[in-house]
Parts: sequence; C-alpha cells; structure tokens
Amino acid sequence: MMKGFGGANIGQLMQQAQKMQEKMAQAQEELANEVVTATSGGGMVEVQMTGKKQLVKISLKKEVVDPDDVEMLEDLILVAINEASKKADELSEDKMGSAGLPSGLPF
Repeated sequence: MMKGFGGANIGQLMQQAQKMQEKMAQAQEELANEVVTATSGGGMVEVQMTGKKQLVKISLKKEVVDPDDVEMLEDLILVAINEASKKADELSEDKMGSAGLPSGLPF
C-alpha cells in the first residue's frame, strides 16, 4: 500500500478525485438545463440564458422598437444580457457550493 500526500493512500485520493469529477459533471449538466431570466426597461426587454451562459431567447415589446432611437434599444439589450450573465454566475456558484465543489472552477 503506497502512502503519500500526508498519509492518505493513492487509492483514496483517486476515489475522491473521481467523486469530485462526477459532482462537477452533474453540476455542469444542471447548469446547462437551468435558465435565468433578466429584464430591462421595465420589462420591455427580456433575456433568457442558461446557467452556462448560452443565450436562449431575447424578447422585445413592440413599444421599445423605435427606429429613431436604436441606441436606446441596444443599451436595454446589453443591460438585460449583462444582468442575465450575472444571474448565471450566481447560479453556477450556488450549484458548485451545493455540490461541495470549490468556487471559481470554470464551467
């Protein structure tokens, strides 16, 4: 029996690594299946994004589409996307934490 790494045997370390890998795969799958929603302009623009930051849908109310003020619409879309991205980050942190994984791992 080989010992190292502070007395833990290699078999135990390999089992722990495999369990962590399984938890990470499960968390990634959950993130891919969960959707966060963010709005801007009082609900005039709505964005849906998965927990892995893939845009799923952008919805615009007719009233926000003003050909004379395209810049405002662009800004509202950016705000909604950035808010959805922030929510996806929070969801990712929550999933990793509940799976017992360290935060800051790339998903």
